[in-house]
Amino acid sequence: MKKKTYLGKLSVLITLLVIVLLPLGAQGAKATQNKISYFSGRVETVEWDTQQVANFEKLNPTIKVEYEFQKDASNVIKVKLASGQAPDITTVVTQDFIDSGLFMDLSDQPFWNRILPSVKDLCTDLKTGKQYKVATNITMGGLFYNKQIFTELGLKDAQNWKEFVTNLEAVKKAYPNKTPLFLGGKDSWTLGHLIEFWAHGVAKQQLGIPGSRQAFLDNAVRWDEPNGIMENFAKALLELRDKHLINADAITATYDNQKEAFASGEAVMINQGMWVVGDIIKLNPNMETNIGFGPFPSVVAGLKPMVLSSEDSVYVVSATTKDADAVLTFLNYLFQPEVQKSFSETRGIPSAFVDVDANWSPIKDDATRLVNSYVNINFSTEAPSGLSVDDTGRLIQKLLHGDYASPLQFAQEYQKIWDSAYATSN
Repeated sequence: MKKKTYLGKLSVLITLLVIVLLPLGAQGAKATQNKISYFSGRVETVEWDTQQVANFEKLNPTIKVEYEFQKDASNVIKVKLASGQAPDITTVVTQDFIDSGLFMDLSDQPFWNRILPSVKDLCTDLKTGKQYKVATNITMGGLFYNKQIFTELGLKDAQNWKEFVTNLEAVKKAYPNKTPLFLGGKDSWTLGHLIEFWAHGVAKQQLGIPGSRQAFLDNAVRWDEPNGIMENFAKALLELRDKHLINADAITATYDNQKEAFASGEAVMINQGMWVVGDIIKLNPNMETNIGFGPFPSVVAGLKPMVLSSEDSVYVVSATTKDADAVLTFLNYLFQPEVQKSFSETRGIPSAFVDVDANWSPIKDDATRLVNSYVNINFSTEAPSGLSVDDTGRLIQKLLHGDYASPLQFAQEYQKIWDSAYATSN
Protein backbone atom coordinates (compact mmCIF):
# COMPACT_ATOMS: atom_id res chain seq x y z
CA MET A 1 0.00 0.00 0.00
CA LYS A 2 2.83 2.37 0.82
CA LYS A 3 4.41 1.69 -2.62
CA LYS A 4 1.13 2.48 -4.42
CA THR A 5 0.70 5.66 -2.37
CA TYR A 6 4.27 6.76 -3.23
CA LEU A 7 3.73 6.08 -6.94
CA GLY A 8 0.42 7.92 -6.83
CA LYS A 9 2.04 10.98 -5.27
CA LEU A 10 4.88 10.85 -7.81
CA SER A 11 2.34 10.73 -10.67
CA VAL A 12 0.51 13.75 -9.29
CA LEU A 13 3.81 15.62 -8.93
CA ILE A 14 4.82 14.89 -12.54
CA THR A 15 1.39 16.02 -13.77
CA LEU A 16 1.70 19.27 -11.86
CA LEU A 17 5.19 19.88 -13.26
CA VAL A 18 3.90 19.34 -16.81
CA ILE A 19 1.03 21.78 -16.23
CA VAL A 20 3.41 24.39 -14.86
CA LEU A 21 6.17 23.92 -17.41
CA LEU A 22 3.99 23.84 -20.55
CA PRO A 23 3.13 27.56 -20.44
CA LEU A 24 6.78 28.34 -19.69
CA GLY A 25 7.78 26.37 -22.75
CA ALA A 26 5.18 28.18 -24.84
CA GLN A 27 6.44 31.51 -23.53
CA GLY A 28 9.99 30.47 -24.37
CA ALA A 29 8.98 29.63 -27.94
CA LYS A 30 7.23 32.97 -28.23
CA ALA A 31 10.29 34.77 -26.90
CA THR A 32 12.50 33.23 -29.57
CA GLN A 33 10.15 34.24 -32.41
CA ASN A 34 11.96 36.35 -35.04
CA LYS A 35 10.34 39.67 -35.89
CA ILE A 36 10.83 41.48 -39.18
CA SER A 37 9.23 44.72 -40.37
CA TYR A 38 7.66 45.23 -43.78
CA PHE A 39 6.83 48.82 -44.83
CA SER A 40 4.82 49.51 -47.99
CA GLY A 41 3.32 52.43 -49.88
CA ARG A 42 1.24 50.32 -52.28
CA VAL A 43 -2.37 51.27 -51.64
CA GLU A 44 -3.74 48.77 -54.18
CA THR A 45 -2.38 45.72 -52.33
CA VAL A 46 -3.08 46.43 -48.65
CA GLU A 47 -5.60 43.59 -48.38
CA TRP A 48 -3.39 41.26 -50.42
CA ASP A 49 -0.30 42.05 -48.32
CA THR A 50 -2.25 41.55 -45.10
CA GLN A 51 -3.48 38.15 -46.27
CA GLN A 52 -0.05 37.03 -47.47
CA VAL A 53 1.57 38.02 -44.20
CA ALA A 54 -1.02 35.89 -42.38
CA ASN A 55 -0.44 32.96 -44.75
CA PHE A 56 3.32 33.22 -44.35
CA GLU A 57 3.14 33.29 -40.54
CA LYS A 58 1.03 30.13 -40.54
CA LEU A 59 3.69 28.38 -42.62
CA ASN A 60 6.55 29.92 -40.61
CA PRO A 61 5.37 30.23 -36.99
CA THR A 62 8.81 31.30 -35.77
CA ILE A 63 8.76 34.45 -37.92
CA LYS A 64 6.50 37.42 -37.15
CA VAL A 65 6.05 39.99 -39.94
CA GLU A 66 5.05 43.45 -38.74
CA TYR A 67 3.35 44.93 -41.81
CA GLU A 68 2.78 48.69 -42.11
CA PHE A 69 1.18 50.66 -44.93
CA GLN A 70 1.41 54.44 -45.27
CA LYS A 71 -0.23 56.47 -48.03
CA ASP A 72 2.59 59.03 -47.96
CA ALA A 73 5.25 56.35 -47.74
CA SER A 74 7.93 58.30 -49.63
CA ASN A 75 8.00 60.92 -46.88
CA VAL A 76 7.21 58.68 -43.90
CA ILE A 77 10.22 56.49 -44.62
CA LYS A 78 12.53 59.52 -44.36
CA VAL A 79 11.35 59.99 -40.78
CA LYS A 80 11.89 56.31 -40.05
CA LEU A 81 15.40 56.38 -41.47
CA ALA A 82 16.29 59.59 -39.63
CA SER A 83 15.21 58.00 -36.34
CA GLY A 84 17.15 54.79 -36.97
CA GLN A 85 14.03 52.69 -37.62
CA ALA A 86 14.81 51.33 -41.07
CA PRO A 87 12.26 48.64 -42.01
CA ASP A 88 13.71 45.23 -42.81
CA ILE A 89 11.83 45.18 -46.11
CA THR A 90 10.26 48.10 -47.93
CA THR A 91 8.74 48.96 -51.29
CA VAL A 92 10.12 52.52 -51.10
CA VAL A 93 13.47 53.02 -52.81
CA THR A 94 15.35 55.96 -54.34
CA GLN A 95 18.80 56.30 -55.86
CA ASP A 96 20.24 58.30 -52.98
CA PHE A 97 18.99 55.68 -50.51
CA ILE A 98 21.00 53.16 -52.54
CA ASP A 99 24.00 55.51 -52.67
CA SER A 100 23.85 55.86 -48.88
CA GLY A 101 24.33 52.12 -48.44
CA LEU A 102 20.93 51.59 -46.84
CA PHE A 103 20.08 48.43 -48.75
CA MET A 104 21.44 44.91 -48.96
CA ASP A 105 23.16 43.73 -52.13
CA LEU A 106 20.79 41.15 -53.65
CA SER A 107 22.95 40.38 -56.70
CA ASP A 108 23.69 36.78 -55.74
CA GLN A 109 20.12 35.75 -54.93
CA PRO A 110 18.83 32.75 -56.93
CA PHE A 111 15.49 34.40 -57.79
CA TRP A 112 17.20 36.43 -60.57
CA ASN A 113 17.31 33.27 -62.68
CA ARG A 114 13.51 33.45 -62.87
CA ILE A 115 13.23 37.17 -63.71
CA LEU A 116 13.19 38.74 -67.18
CA PRO A 117 16.66 40.05 -68.14
CA SER A 118 15.17 43.44 -69.14
CA VAL A 119 13.72 43.87 -65.64
CA LYS A 120 17.01 42.85 -64.06
CA ASP A 121 18.72 45.53 -66.18
CA LEU A 122 16.31 48.18 -64.85
CA CYS A 123 17.04 46.99 -61.32
CA THR A 124 20.79 47.31 -61.82
CA ASP A 125 22.51 50.22 -60.11
CA LEU A 126 24.37 52.31 -62.69
CA LYS A 127 27.19 53.20 -60.29
CA THR A 128 28.06 49.74 -59.04
CA GLY A 129 26.51 47.29 -61.50
CA LYS A 130 24.83 45.52 -58.57
CA GLN A 131 21.18 44.82 -57.78
CA TYR A 132 20.01 46.36 -54.53
CA LYS A 133 16.34 46.15 -55.49
CA VAL A 134 14.20 43.49 -57.10
CA ALA A 135 11.04 44.10 -59.11
CA THR A 136 8.40 41.41 -59.40
CA ASN A 137 6.30 42.94 -62.16
CA ILE A 138 6.14 45.08 -65.25
CA THR A 139 3.77 48.01 -65.28
CA MET A 140 2.47 50.42 -67.84
CA GLY A 141 1.06 53.89 -67.45
CA GLY A 142 -0.92 56.00 -69.87
CA LEU A 143 -4.38 57.40 -70.46
CA PHE A 144 -7.37 55.18 -69.76
CA TYR A 145 -10.51 56.05 -71.70
CA ASN A 146 -14.12 54.98 -72.12
CA LYS A 147 -14.05 52.79 -75.25
CA GLN A 148 -17.75 53.14 -75.97
CA ILE A 149 -17.58 56.94 -76.07
CA PHE A 150 -14.34 56.98 -78.07
CA THR A 151 -15.86 54.61 -80.63
CA GLU A 152 -19.08 56.62 -80.81
CA LEU A 153 -17.16 59.86 -81.43
CA GLY A 154 -14.62 58.26 -83.77
CA LEU A 155 -11.68 59.20 -81.55
CA LYS A 156 -8.24 57.58 -81.74
CA ASP A 157 -4.92 57.79 -79.90
CA ALA A 158 -3.71 61.39 -80.05
CA GLN A 159 -0.39 61.59 -81.87
CA ASN A 160 0.42 65.09 -80.58
CA TRP A 161 -0.82 67.63 -78.05
CA LYS A 162 -3.15 69.39 -80.50
CA GLU A 163 -4.93 66.13 -81.30
CA PHE A 164 -5.22 65.35 -77.60
CA VAL A 165 -6.93 68.66 -76.87
CA THR A 166 -9.19 68.14 -79.88
CA ASN A 167 -10.24 64.74 -78.51
CA LEU A 168 -11.11 66.25 -75.13
CA GLU A 169 -13.04 69.08 -76.74
CA ALA A 170 -15.05 66.58 -78.79
CA VAL A 171 -16.00 64.77 -75.58
CA LYS A 172 -16.98 68.03 -73.88
CA LYS A 173 -19.16 69.05 -76.83
CA ALA A 174 -20.94 65.68 -77.08
CA TYR A 175 -21.23 65.15 -73.32
CA PRO A 176 -21.25 68.53 -71.54
CA ASN A 177 -22.13 66.90 -68.21
CA LYS A 178 -19.13 64.55 -68.27
CA THR A 179 -15.52 65.34 -67.38
CA PRO A 180 -13.20 64.82 -70.36
CA LEU A 181 -10.08 64.25 -68.20
CA PHE A 182 -10.49 63.67 -64.45
CA LEU A 183 -7.61 64.41 -62.06
CA GLY A 184 -7.53 63.16 -58.45
CA GLY A 185 -5.09 65.80 -57.24
CA LYS A 186 -5.74 65.75 -53.50
CA ASP A 187 -3.66 62.57 -53.48
CA SER A 188 -0.67 64.51 -54.77
CA TRP A 189 1.18 61.48 -56.18
CA THR A 190 -1.44 61.22 -58.92
CA LEU A 191 -0.42 64.70 -60.12
CA GLY A 192 3.25 63.91 -59.58
CA HIS A 193 2.87 61.10 -62.10
CA LEU A 194 1.90 63.72 -64.69
CA ILE A 195 5.44 65.11 -64.40
CA GLU A 196 6.83 61.58 -64.31
CA PHE A 197 5.09 60.61 -67.56
CA TRP A 198 4.53 63.87 -69.41
CA ALA A 199 7.63 65.89 -68.50
CA HIS A 200 10.36 63.45 -67.48
CA GLY A 201 9.13 61.28 -70.34
CA VAL A 202 10.21 63.92 -72.85
CA ALA A 203 13.78 63.85 -71.51
CA LYS A 204 13.74 60.06 -71.63
CA GLN A 205 12.59 60.12 -75.25
CA GLN A 206 15.23 62.68 -76.19
CA LEU A 207 18.11 60.95 -74.40
CA GLY A 208 17.04 57.30 -74.41
CA ILE A 209 16.59 55.19 -71.26
CA PRO A 210 20.28 54.58 -70.40
CA GLY A 211 21.19 58.18 -71.27
CA SER A 212 18.36 59.72 -69.28
CA ARG A 213 19.10 57.54 -66.23
CA GLN A 214 22.68 58.79 -66.27
CA ALA A 215 21.61 62.40 -66.93
CA PHE A 216 19.22 62.32 -63.97
CA LEU A 217 21.95 60.82 -61.83
CA ASP A 218 24.38 63.58 -62.89
CA ASN A 219 21.77 66.37 -62.66
CA ALA A 220 22.46 67.17 -66.31
CA VAL A 221 18.88 67.94 -67.43
CA ARG A 222 17.84 71.59 -67.29
CA TRP A 223 14.16 71.93 -66.43
CA ASP A 224 14.06 75.73 -66.41
CA GLU A 225 15.01 76.47 -70.00
CA PRO A 226 12.67 79.01 -71.65
CA ASN A 227 10.26 77.13 -73.91
CA GLY A 228 11.78 73.93 -72.53
CA ILE A 229 10.25 70.72 -71.21
CA MET A 230 8.82 71.98 -67.93
CA GLU A 231 7.50 75.29 -69.26
CA ASN A 232 5.70 73.46 -72.06
CA PHE A 233 4.34 70.97 -69.53
CA ALA A 234 2.94 73.78 -67.37
CA LYS A 235 1.42 75.51 -70.42
CA ALA A 236 -0.26 72.26 -71.41
CA LEU A 237 -1.88 71.70 -68.00
CA LEU A 238 -3.05 75.29 -67.76
CA GLU A 239 -4.60 74.99 -71.22
CA LEU A 240 -6.65 72.02 -70.02
CA ARG A 241 -7.70 73.95 -66.91
CA ASP A 242 -8.61 77.14 -68.78
CA LYS A 243 -10.63 75.26 -71.42
CA HIS A 244 -12.48 73.38 -68.65
CA LEU A 245 -11.32 70.04 -69.98
CA ILE A 246 -10.41 68.79 -66.48
CA ASN A 247 -12.62 68.67 -63.39
CA ALA A 248 -13.02 71.93 -61.50
CA ASP A 249 -12.04 70.17 -58.26
CA ALA A 250 -8.86 68.69 -59.75
CA ILE A 251 -6.75 69.63 -56.71
CA THR A 252 -9.27 68.51 -54.07
CA ALA A 253 -10.68 65.35 -55.67
CA THR A 254 -9.09 62.13 -54.39
CA TYR A 255 -7.69 59.08 -56.13
CA ASP A 256 -10.83 57.23 -55.04
CA ASN A 257 -12.96 59.99 -56.60
CA GLN A 258 -11.00 59.56 -59.82
CA LYS A 259 -11.60 55.81 -59.91
CA GLU A 260 -15.28 56.21 -59.05
CA ALA A 261 -15.81 58.90 -61.70
CA PHE A 262 -14.31 56.70 -64.41
CA ALA A 263 -16.09 53.54 -63.27
CA SER A 264 -19.46 55.32 -63.24
CA GLY A 265 -18.96 56.91 -66.67
CA GLU A 266 -18.82 60.43 -65.26
CA ALA A 267 -15.20 60.76 -66.41
CA VAL A 268 -14.25 59.78 -69.96
CA MET A 269 -10.47 59.71 -69.45
CA ILE A 270 -8.02 59.44 -66.55
CA ASN A 271 -4.23 59.32 -66.23
CA GLN A 272 -3.09 56.24 -64.35
CA GLY A 273 -1.13 53.02 -64.41
CA MET A 274 -2.33 49.46 -64.84
CA TRP A 275 -2.74 49.17 -61.10
CA VAL A 276 -6.05 51.06 -61.39
CA VAL A 277 -7.82 48.55 -63.66
CA GLY A 278 -8.72 46.00 -60.99
CA ASP A 279 -10.27 48.64 -58.73
CA ILE A 280 -12.33 50.09 -61.58
CA ILE A 281 -13.77 46.67 -62.42
CA LYS A 282 -14.58 46.06 -58.74
CA LEU A 283 -16.50 49.34 -58.69
CA ASN A 284 -18.34 48.50 -61.92
CA PRO A 285 -17.93 44.99 -63.41
CA ASN A 286 -19.55 46.22 -66.64
CA MET A 287 -16.44 48.33 -67.30
CA GLU A 288 -14.32 45.23 -67.86
CA THR A 289 -14.88 45.38 -71.62
CA ASN A 290 -15.11 49.18 -71.80
CA ILE A 291 -11.63 50.26 -70.66
CA GLY A 292 -9.38 51.59 -73.41
CA PHE A 293 -5.70 52.34 -72.95
CA GLY A 294 -3.77 55.00 -74.86
CA PRO A 295 -0.40 56.82 -74.80
CA PHE A 296 0.64 60.24 -73.51
CA PRO A 297 1.08 62.70 -76.40
CA SER A 298 4.23 64.80 -76.07
CA VAL A 299 3.90 68.35 -74.70
CA VAL A 300 6.93 69.24 -76.83
CA ALA A 301 6.29 69.49 -80.56
CA GLY A 302 7.94 67.01 -82.91
CA LEU A 303 8.18 64.08 -80.47
CA LYS A 304 6.23 60.81 -80.47
CA PRO A 305 3.57 59.70 -77.96
CA MET A 306 4.91 57.82 -74.93
CA VAL A 307 3.82 54.97 -72.69
CA LEU A 308 5.30 53.98 -69.36
CA SER A 309 6.70 50.46 -69.59
CA SER A 310 8.85 49.81 -66.58
CA GLU A 311 9.73 47.65 -63.63
CA ASP A 312 7.12 47.61 -60.89
CA SER A 313 6.46 46.29 -57.40
CA VAL A 314 9.98 46.77 -56.10
CA TYR A 315 11.37 45.39 -52.84
CA VAL A 316 14.58 46.26 -51.01
CA VAL A 317 16.12 44.80 -47.85
CA SER A 318 17.77 46.88 -45.15
CA ALA A 319 21.55 46.49 -44.99
CA THR A 320 21.26 46.59 -41.19
CA THR A 321 18.58 43.94 -40.79
CA LYS A 322 19.23 41.75 -37.76
CA ASP A 323 17.79 38.64 -39.37
CA ALA A 324 18.61 38.40 -43.06
CA ASP A 325 17.60 34.73 -43.15
CA ALA A 326 14.07 35.52 -41.95
CA VAL A 327 13.78 38.42 -44.38
CA LEU A 328 14.87 36.33 -47.35
CA THR A 329 12.56 33.52 -46.26
CA PHE A 330 9.66 35.98 -46.42
CA LEU A 331 10.76 37.36 -49.80
CA ASN A 332 11.15 33.88 -51.26
CA TYR A 333 7.65 33.04 -50.03
CA LEU A 334 6.29 36.13 -51.82
CA PHE A 335 8.21 35.15 -54.96
CA GLN A 336 6.68 31.66 -55.24
CA PRO A 337 4.94 31.23 -58.63
CA GLU A 338 1.47 30.69 -57.17
CA VAL A 339 1.81 33.72 -54.88
CA GLN A 340 3.10 35.89 -57.72
CA LYS A 341 0.24 34.73 -59.96
CA SER A 342 -2.16 35.99 -57.30
CA PHE A 343 -0.23 39.27 -56.97
CA SER A 344 -0.15 39.84 -60.74
CA GLU A 345 -3.89 39.29 -61.05
CA THR A 346 -4.62 41.43 -57.99
CA ARG A 347 -2.63 44.36 -59.37
CA GLY A 348 -3.67 43.75 -62.97
CA ILE A 349 -0.12 43.87 -64.32
CA PRO A 350 2.15 41.26 -65.95
CA SER A 351 4.69 39.36 -63.89
CA ALA A 352 8.44 39.75 -64.32
CA PHE A 353 8.86 36.08 -63.39
CA VAL A 354 9.14 33.84 -66.44
CA ASP A 355 7.47 30.93 -64.65
CA VAL A 356 4.31 32.86 -63.72
CA ASP A 357 1.33 32.59 -66.05
CA ALA A 358 -1.37 35.02 -64.95
CA ASN A 359 -4.60 36.32 -66.44
CA TRP A 360 -3.64 39.80 -65.38
CA SER A 361 -5.87 42.27 -67.23
CA PRO A 362 -8.61 42.77 -69.82
CA ILE A 363 -6.44 45.48 -71.44
CA LYS A 364 -3.67 43.06 -72.46
CA ASP A 365 -4.26 43.64 -76.18
CA ASP A 366 -4.14 47.44 -75.87
CA ALA A 367 -1.04 47.17 -73.69
CA THR A 368 0.74 45.06 -76.30
CA ARG A 369 -0.27 47.48 -79.06
CA LEU A 370 1.05 50.51 -77.15
CA VAL A 371 4.39 48.88 -76.29
CA ASN A 372 4.92 48.03 -79.94
CA SER A 373 3.71 51.36 -81.34
CA TYR A 374 5.01 54.14 -79.10
CA VAL A 375 8.10 55.28 -77.20
CA ASN A 376 8.59 53.26 -74.02
CA ILE A 377 9.71 55.21 -70.95
CA ASN A 378 10.66 54.07 -67.45
CA PHE A 379 10.18 55.42 -63.93
CA SER A 380 12.61 58.15 -62.86
CA THR A 381 14.42 55.99 -60.32
CA GLU A 382 17.57 58.14 -60.48
CA ALA A 383 15.71 61.35 -59.55
CA PRO A 384 16.57 62.71 -56.07
CA SER A 385 14.45 61.31 -53.24
CA GLY A 386 13.96 64.80 -51.85
CA LEU A 387 11.63 65.39 -54.78
CA SER A 388 9.16 62.51 -54.63
CA VAL A 389 6.02 62.19 -56.74
CA ASP A 390 4.13 63.52 -53.71
CA ASP A 391 6.36 66.60 -53.68
CA THR A 392 6.03 67.25 -57.41
CA GLY A 393 2.31 66.71 -57.15
CA ARG A 394 2.09 69.49 -54.59
CA LEU A 395 3.83 71.80 -57.07
CA ILE A 396 1.15 71.00 -59.65
CA GLN A 397 -1.54 71.71 -57.06
CA LYS A 398 -0.06 75.19 -56.76
CA LEU A 399 0.18 75.54 -60.54
CA LEU A 400 -3.49 74.67 -61.05
CA HIS A 401 -4.43 76.92 -58.14
CA GLY A 402 -2.77 79.85 -59.90
CA ASP A 403 0.14 80.39 -57.50
CA TYR A 404 2.73 80.95 -60.25
CA ALA A 405 2.89 84.09 -62.35
CA SER A 406 3.72 82.13 -65.49
CA PRO A 407 4.56 78.62 -66.75
CA LEU A 408 8.22 79.67 -66.86
CA GLN A 409 8.14 80.59 -63.18
CA PHE A 410 6.78 77.10 -62.46
CA ALA A 411 9.68 75.63 -64.44
CA GLN A 412 12.17 77.76 -62.52
CA GLU A 413 10.66 76.71 -59.19
CA TYR A 414 10.84 73.07 -60.22
CA GLN A 415 14.51 73.48 -61.14
CA LYS A 416 15.23 75.20 -57.83
CA ILE A 417 13.63 72.41 -55.80
CA TRP A 418 15.22 69.73 -57.99
CA ASP A 419 18.67 71.25 -57.47
CA SER A 420 18.09 71.55 -53.74
CA ALA A 421 16.95 67.92 -53.50
CA TYR A 422 19.90 66.82 -55.62
CA ALA A 423 22.37 68.73 -53.42
CA THR A 424 20.85 67.24 -50.27
CA SER A 425 21.04 63.70 -51.63
CA ASN A 426 24.70 64.13 -52.51
